[in-house]
Amino acid sequence: MCLCIPSQIVEIHPEDSTVTVDTLGVRRRISTHLIEDPLNMGDYLLIHVGFAISKINEQEALKSLEEYRLLLAEMDEEEARALFI
Repeated sequence: MCLCIPSQIVEIHPEDSTVTVDTLGVRRRISTHLIEDPLNMGDYLLIHVGFAISKINEQEALKSLEEYRLLLAEMDEEEARALFI
């Protein structure tokens, strides 16, 4: 099973078509080679195995993030950490 948690762009690295994103407090650098839309700081992306697969609007992202926060609150620490591996 794969979960796509909305991730917000916090740094843009045009030299290698990557961005750094924040996913519920976890930061990582991911590829944007599959995205044709222009990307800006603060945009939200859905990511799969290190690649941005789509850009989503802020309202949808914030709604999804709230749902994920509710789910995480019901999990123990080990289960929650496994979502970010």
